[in-house]
Amino acid sequence: MAEFLLELFSEEIPARMQARAETDLARLVEAGLKDAGLSFDSLKTYSTPRRLTLVIDGLPLQQPDVSEERRGPSVSAPEQAVEGFKRSLPEGTALEEREEKKGIFYYAKIEKKGGKASDALAAFLPNVIETFPWPKSMRWGAGKMRWVRPLQSIICLLDGDLVDFDVDGVVSGNATRGHRFMSEGEIAVKDFADYRARLLAAHVVLDPAERREKILTKAKALADAEGLQMVEDDALLGEVAGLVEWPVVLMGSFDDRFMDVPSEALVSEMKHHQKYFATRDASGDLAPNFIFVANIEGDASAITRGNERVLSARLSDAKFFWDQDRAKRLDDFIPALEDIVFHKQLGTVADRVARMEKLASELAAYIPGCDADKAKRAAQLSKADLVSGMVGEFPDLQGTMGRYYAAAQGEDAAVAVAIGEHYSPQGPNDACPTAPESVAVALAEKIDSLVGFFAINEKPTGSKDPFALRRAALGVIRLITENDLRVGLQSNLGFSDDLMAFFADRLKVQQKEKGTRHDLIDAVFSLGGGDDLVRLLARVSALQAFLATDDGENLLAGYKRASNIVRIEEKKDQIQYDGAVDPELLSAAEEKLLHDAIELAQAAVNTAVADERFEDAMAAIAALRAPIDAFFENVTVNAEDADTRANRLRLLSAIRGSLNAVADFSKIEG
Repeated sequence: MAEFLLELFSEEIPARMQARAETDLARLVEAGLKDAGLSFDSLKTYSTPRRLTLVIDGLPLQQPDVSEERRGPSVSAPEQAVEGFKRSLPEGTALEEREEKKGIFYYAKIEKKGGKASDALAAFLPNVIETFPWPKSMRWGAGKMRWVRPLQSIICLLDGDLVDFDVDGVVSGNATRGHRFMSEGEIAVKDFADYRARLLAAHVVLDPAERREKILTKAKALADAEGLQMVEDDALLGEVAGLVEWPVVLMGSFDDRFMDVPSEALVSEMKHHQKYFATRDASGDLAPNFIFVANIEGDASAITRGNERVLSARLSDAKFFWDQDRAKRLDDFIPALEDIVFHKQLGTVADRVARMEKLASELAAYIPGCDADKAKRAAQLSKADLVSGMVGEFPDLQGTMGRYYAAAQGEDAAVAVAIGEHYSPQGPNDACPTAPESVAVALAEKIDSLVGFFAINEKPTGSKDPFALRRAALGVIRLITENDLRVGLQSNLGFSDDLMAFFADRLKVQQKEKGTRHDLIDAVFSLGGGDDLVRLLARVSALQAFLATDDGENLLAGYKRASNIVRIEEKKDQIQYDGAVDPELLSAAEEKLLHDAIELAQAAVNTAVADERFEDAMAAIAALRAPIDAFFENVTVNAEDADTRANRLRLLSAIRGSLNAVADFSKIEG
């Protein structure tokens, strides 16, 4: 068993592409090895801004021998057919005759000696490299190959020996290069341990996880030394680790004159434009200090001053937009929304705002403590900041800047907060608004999108969701359920049937993450009236808890047994056994007991469900377990007397009906 080392060295690979490239490289090489019949013990990948690396342990040096048995023509076949079969075989292959039901046939056993693993690697690796699935790629020079950036060299070693091939003129070898600025010349390597050690000596930290940890540890130490706290950002940390091969972490500062600019704008500038980490002081306020990561050792003071100058220019732009925007009222921005098309079939952003105003005002009736006028005003101003200078420069601050500008012009605090929160929640980890007016506007924003795009048949298909309607639906579900709102999506808000079906699917996805079974949602949804999500989920919760008990499990089994018997007999007799049970035809004590229990249970279930006491409803149907068990144990359904048989089938159908008052048990798996 041997070690295999592959490095693809190029110009800078965008940080956002590196993790996916590692995954793709592992997947493609694994597929090539599998096709070649080569197994291995372990595979690891690494990436830096200038290289993709793969190392495999436990790879055999030889492909396994292959034995193949091939069936030929019948021994009575024409000579020409037999000779053709012989010519298709490797020279010297012996034939044997084997008797089968249809006659005697020729068989050949072909033994194929396994080739060298290095030959197999050399055969498939060029195709892996030439067809590598970069999101974006380029062609350079006179070559025909496409790569994310110009490919400069390839290391390919098996057990320390060169695997020889070339890709569009780039020939495999055993040499790489270290850091672009802090190392010189080629570095020849003999195996992975040597490769990693020599790169480290040449100022390259190969493992991105190690670079992340170095950056985080040093950044926290720098902040702590100044009595500050680094604002941790995992996505930014990953991106920065993908921008450097030798992380040098430093701290800079900026002028206090920028501190009156909203902290979100300052952080956005540092993060998105400069890839800097913000810091906070002991009270949690943004501090005028930032942490950055250089890719070279040098004069730390000079490097820091250079980064401070760049950031100062950036923050000057932010302050300019902040001061300029505040010279107007938010209302002054509204007319410009008429010039922005939201969708050609749904009008302009101004049209969308008008719909949101009406909807937010109507939704106030279903949100305890919500002031309809404040909700309407917040909806009216919600999109105004889209045409502000600050949001034009920092699109991620839409809503946030509207909140600041609303507060600055003296709007009610609830209105300002609602503007800032009306896009939320945007994901499962995003906080869900709870302030009444915020909930109203956030719901209006998402419902307008859902109803509008479904009305023009712009629905999500497969993996495509260009208008983020799945996210909007999940947002509506969270806003309603987390705020315990009793609003009927269909009965109160007019959702169409296909939009309700879409919501049912989204609800299953959302609840699955909470441990709720999808079949139970189906079981409750199928009863109708499932547009009240709070009521529906309370019912599902009670059902799931009930089915986890012995009574629930056994009652489900009894239901399915009763349903199967009725279904089979209805199909055979071509009639429905859903009529009323005739008490006069009940002769066995067990069927009389079951009939009485069903009547009692149905009355109790109906009352409990009407009062939304779903646990009590489950307890009522649990009382049917013993009578059902006794019935099946002691009563013959298919009695010889036709009337008795029909009555007992109607009794089984009544079991089905009584349980279906709680949920459609036919939808429940198990």
